[in-house]
Amino acid sequence: MCDKYLKKEFALYTSVYLLALLIAVIIGYFVRDLNPVFIVFLADVAATLVVYTTGRIFHNASFYDAYWSVAPPVIALFWALITLHKDGLSSLQVIILILVFIWGIRLTYNWARQWQGMKHEDWRYRDLRTATGKWFWLVELIGVDLMPTVIVFMACWPLYPALVTGSKSFGFLDVIAIIVTAGAIGIETVADRQLMQFNRKKQRPDEIMTRGLWAFSRHPNYLGEIMFWWGTFLFGLAAGLHYWWTIIGALSVTLLFTGISIPLMEKRNLTRRPEYAGIVEKIPLLLPWFPKAN
Repeated sequence: MCDKYLKKEFALYTSVYLLALLIAVIIGYFVRDLNPVFIVFLADVAATLVVYTTGRIFHNASFYDAYWSVAPPVIALFWALITLHKDGLSSLQVIILILVFIWGIRLTYNWARQWQGMKHEDWRYRDLRTATGKWFWLVELIGVDLMPTVIVFMACWPLYPALVTGSKSFGFLDVIAIIVTAGAIGIETVADRQLMQFNRKKQRPDEIMTRGLWAFSRHPNYLGEIMFWWGTFLFGLAAGLHYWWTIIGALSVTLLFTGISIPLMEKRNLTRRPEYAGIVEKIPLLLPWFPKAN
């Protein structure tokens, strides 16, 4: 019965995202004469507002959680279709599109298999709700939904020259970009799998994961996510060195994780897990290195 109930909730959740996509397409149609980058931005914001509104209706800010990994493949596909219509896709552009889709599908699947239903809300949002009180609606709109949407949109900027306006030739920098993005996806995949297996088998609720990739970095999953967006930037740079300014996307993602996500997780672990202070002294925060001896 519980499984059936969760399936119904998940179907509703999925319907909200399909509605958001429909609204994005409609907005994109009405502004179709604008530059494709501005079309994406306006459609992206419109879709975000649909998700935000639904979150307000159900009093659950976690409605936005899947948006991070769902939006980039849609953005990349839209820009790729422009090129396909005009000149056709090169082998390099097909590779870029495949990598973005693998990243998005894997990350979305990882979220979906851990989804606990519409009543479950991420602990960070609950803390914000408690701290901000009646102003949480504004914090949710700007901080929880719109800010990540803008950051991910900026992180997708390099995909525009890589898929539409830049050079289609396959260069050395493209090879580096493929290695970085594919490596990032691999790191995230392994780290998430190791953590999930650990959570299933751990003996105590406060037990700390220090095996596999987690023995060399306290946040290897975040490391993989950051790496992916730097790889995306390299694709844009390979399309033309004058697109160097698109680095703002990768920098923004890096600052988001190192300035907000990781510090919040570190604070939570130190508060809830007494042994974590020892882990902090032993294992590096983000960039992997050999653990210090006890």
